[in-house]
Amino acid sequence: MYFFTDEEKKHLLRYHLPRAREQGVAEELRGWNWHQPPLEPVYRDVVLALYEVANSYCPTGRDVYLRRVQQKRGRPNLAMIQGIIFHAVVADVIVAAKRAIYSEGVANYRAIVERIQNHPPIPLDEWAEQLSKDQLDDTLAKAEILATFEKTRVLARLQEILTKQPYIGEDSLVSLALPIVVEQKLDGSFLGLSPNLSTDAFVFWEPMVIDIKFDRQRDFHRLTTTGYALVMEALYEFPVNLGCIVYGEFRGDRLIVKKDIHIISDELRQWFIEARDEKARLVAEEIDPGKGECYEECPYFHICWGE
Repeated sequence: MYFFTDEEKKHLLRYHLPRAREQGVAEELRGWNWHQPPLEPVYRDVVLALYEVANSYCPTGRDVYLRRVQQKRGRPNLAMIQGIIFHAVVADVIVAAKRAIYSEGVANYRAIVERIQNHPPIPLDEWAEQLSKDQLDDTLAKAEILATFEKTRVLARLQEILTKQPYIGEDSLVSLALPIVVEQKLDGSFLGLSPNLSTDAFVFWEPMVIDIKFDRQRDFHRLTTTGYALVMEALYEFPVNLGCIVYGEFRGDRLIVKKDIHIISDELRQWFIEARDEKARLVAEEIDPGKGECYEECPYFHICWGE
């Protein structure tokens, strides 16, 4: 799901990259300026997960107050559980493919192909008790569709590279065919965030944060890539100007994939910082923001509205 089609590459190279370089970013909104306003955390004793800042499914931010101040635990809904599983499926295929290349060597291409094709599905034991039989069957079927799609894409990329590069080695093949790091661990402490953050994927050839969603497109989803871009700038001091949200949708036995490539603009950076400061304020000053127009699948619905 992380790999771009030829059309998406052309759109990226001809449209987004030139605009990202021309548009620029205000210097005070680069992550490496985390030690001064407006990036400097106002509430230094409050450490938030990035998803707590970026998610706006709860319209008032009361979910953060309940979790951090009232120490309440939510009930994960089906979409949340499936999201965790589907993310794990994609990462598992990518890592298994890299492992097969390094283990078998380029000279044993057929063995690499067989290992990737026969890579077993991830076990769902950890989540099975939280799902009904119908939900588990549905999740298994979708996970298989997703794994098959990802394996096919990986094998196509391997074949494409190998037909062009007769003298390539294992490390170079991994770098060219699978130029991403999945579940990249990051320390968000400089920005008042958790020291144990994890991006879905990071692309090196043009610094870009990628996040997968199995949800309809929402404007605040871009806050996730923006937050990770700020953290990476704070840690490594190079600009991260682009983000991409990959939307996966299951239609019968098909997987539909759409990508929202976007510039990590001043507006998004400012929005993320304001959301961080506002949610940190709720926690630091123990302010209950009250209920909003909630959705019934919210993990905290039973607390806000009763059983």
